[in-house]
Order: sequence, then structure tokens, then C-alpha cells
Amino acid sequence: MSDICAYHDQLINVRRHLHTMPEEGWCEFRTTAYLIETLRGYGYEVLTGTKVIDPESCLGRNPKLVEAAQQYALENGVSQAMLDEMEGFTGCCAVMDTGRPGPTLAVRFDIDCIPVQESHEPDHKPAKEGFVSERPGFMHACGHDAHMSTGLALAHWFADHKDEMKGRIKFLFQPAEEGVRGAAGMAASGIADDADFFLAAHIAMMCKSGEVSIKPYGFLCTTKLDVTYQGAPAHAGVEPNAGKNAMAAACNAFVQLLGIPRHGSGMSRINVGQLTAGEGRNVIPSKAVMKMEVRGETAEINTYMYERAVDIIKGCAIAQGCEYKIEKMGEAVDLINDEEMVEVLRKAAGAVKGVTVRDDPMNFGGSEDATIIARRVQAKGGKAAFFVLGADRPSGHHTAKFDVDEKALDTGLEVWANAVTALLAKY
Repeated sequence: MSDICAYHDQLINVRRHLHTMPEEGWCEFRTTAYLIETLRGYGYEVLTGTKVIDPESCLGRNPKLVEAAQQYALENGVSQAMLDEMEGFTGCCAVMDTGRPGPTLAVRFDIDCIPVQESHEPDHKPAKEGFVSERPGFMHACGHDAHMSTGLALAHWFADHKDEMKGRIKFLFQPAEEGVRGAAGMAASGIADDADFFLAAHIAMMCKSGEVSIKPYGFLCTTKLDVTYQGAPAHAGVEPNAGKNAMAAACNAFVQLLGIPRHGSGMSRINVGQLTAGEGRNVIPSKAVMKMEVRGETAEINTYMYERAVDIIKGCAIAQGCEYKIEKMGEAVDLINDEEMVEVLRKAAGAVKGVTVRDDPMNFGGSEDATIIARRVQAKGGKAAFFVLGADRPSGHHTAKFDVDEKALDTGLEVWANAVTALLAKY
């Protein structure tokens, strides 16, 4: 598409602006306000709050962090009226109806950041060119700034070409992808239930600039858990027998969890990433918290890992006379792209000059909660796909020097525009 170059400056400038103001999952109030105002400026109907997030289905949302994030947003120019409209929930959905009969297409872009301290070394491009993160300890270290920039440019392009289209498009800007926490609430709201087609993507990953993977595999099912053991304190010298050692329960569970036999039918994973416990050296520890996850190549394998983990967590609690609580903090499922969507992506990417279409098996190798929305759309009778837009990067995802080749943004926008045009032309 010859006019894609008209959006080049927007792609770069918006990406760099968003890079400076990263916000973690469920706390993206300033980011969401920016998205809403920009999208309404393009003529979209924009929904937010409980219209796009089901509060009962939210995972891993910390009310104290949410409250602090709202205050941060107020201090940085977001109006109280805008925060009231959000109802305490980030993310939004922009809708545009062409007024001509046709399918409904939902496209998804994630908006949160990573709790990583960004490098300020002179060889790191954001630092060198003045768009490094302004928030210590937080960084767009996974490319979601590029996702949002592409989504906004695509929305702008669609608004400019509305008269050439038919059907309806929905732009889903999803919170809290990191930790796979946000999609469950957005899916449960029903905002994409009427979609005939659903499309999502990630930048970089296992693809370099000029490559587009249209059939990635290895979307790992996963369940993220917070486990709390509650025991009873006691003097460690005078009467240790009076205590109930929550740390002992957690440590025993930690060791046993890592020993769960791996599943013979496919890849399985388990990790305890954090364990905190205790009050002092002379006090029997009364509380312990483990932050952990299980993963599986399929839903069956993930369920196997989860159920074995629960057995161990419960057993270790009984052994120490402790109470236990398990909270689900995030989840994602596997996904197989619908072949109809794969063919659309093959043509959409193949029409872009300089692009190599990768339809060979490429292992995504992680979890992505866009799969939850995709699977829900499929369950309602729609078609769904996820693809990867290649981009060279100087460092790995989730690292202090992560960055993306900005030339890939133009390529990505053209692939997206081609796919949107083709999908809305169906039926």
C-alpha cells in the first residue's frame, strides 16, 4: 500500500512517547487515557471500564497498586473525569462501523510494561536519542510500546480508508499481558463475542526484521499461582512446639514441586520464582508466600502439572499444621491458527516488499494471553490467528537494553493493513 509511508512519523513518534511512560499491568491509567483520547480523535467510539473488563474475571490485580497508579495518572495530566470513566480498570476498545454490511473483525494490542530498570548506557538507543523510560524500575522491555504504536497507526489508517471498507472493526487495547493476567477479564466481558475474525501479533520474538511468522506454535498453557501458608508464631527457644512453621511448609513444597514427574506427552514446566517468609531469627515463621507457575504444551498437560502442584501444596500444609490459600494470578491457553486466517496472513505479508513469509514451524516458546480471547472467539464460531512480526533487537526480551528495529514498524503496519482489508472484504 503506497500510502503506508504517510504514517511513518506517527509510528516512530508515538512508540517513543509511549516508551518514556511505561506502566505495569492493571496500572496503565495514563497510557489508557492517551489511547482513548487519540482514538476518539480519529472518530472511534471508545469503550472502557467495565464495558470491556469483567471485574469478577480479573487476575493478579492489586488494589493498592491500582490506587497508586491512579494518583500517578492524576499527577501527570489525566483528568478525574477520565479516571471515573475507567472505573478503576485499564484498557479500552475502539469501535468503528463502516455502515456497510460485512464481518466484524477484532484486533488486539497489549499495553503494559515490564518491571525492569532500563539501561542508560550510551550504546542503548533510547538513552542515546532521548526516549528512555522516565520511570525507574519500569520499562517497555517486550515491545508493547511498538504494539500500541502500530495499533494506533492502524486505527488512523482505517479511519482514513473507512469509505473503502465494509463491516465493523474493534481495536482491543488489552491491559496486563505480562503475567498473562489481563485477557481473561477482557474476554469474559464479551467484548469480542460477536467477532467473525480475531487477529493478534507480537513483535520480534524468534523473527528478525523482514520476517513474518504466520503459523507459530508452542503457545504454552500456563497457570500463575500465589500460595500463602498461614501458621502460628512461637518463641523459637522457649516453646518452638507451640508454633506452626509456615516457612517449613513452603520450603518442603518448593523442593517437592520441582520434583513433579514431567509429562510424557509433551513439554511441561514448573517454577517457584519467589518465596518470602518469617518475622525474625528467634520466631517460628507464621506466614510464607510462594509465587509460582506451571506450564504445559497442551491444556491437558498444564492441568496435570497444576493438579500435582495442588496436591503437594496441600500435603505440606497438613504436615506442618498450617492453613493454605491458592490464588490464581494469571493464565493462558494454547492456540492453533485457523487455516483460513493463515492464508489471509500469507497473502497479506507476501504482498509487502522485502518480507519473507515464514510458514515453517517456529516455536513461540512462551505464553501469551491473547490466546484466551482467540479461543473464546473460536468457541463462538469465529476464526482466529496470532502471528509474529519480525524485528531485529540488540538484546533479549525483558532485558535492560531491549529495543526494536523501528523500520519493522512500517512493515508491520502494512501487513496489518493488508490483513484487515482482506478480512473485511469477506462475506
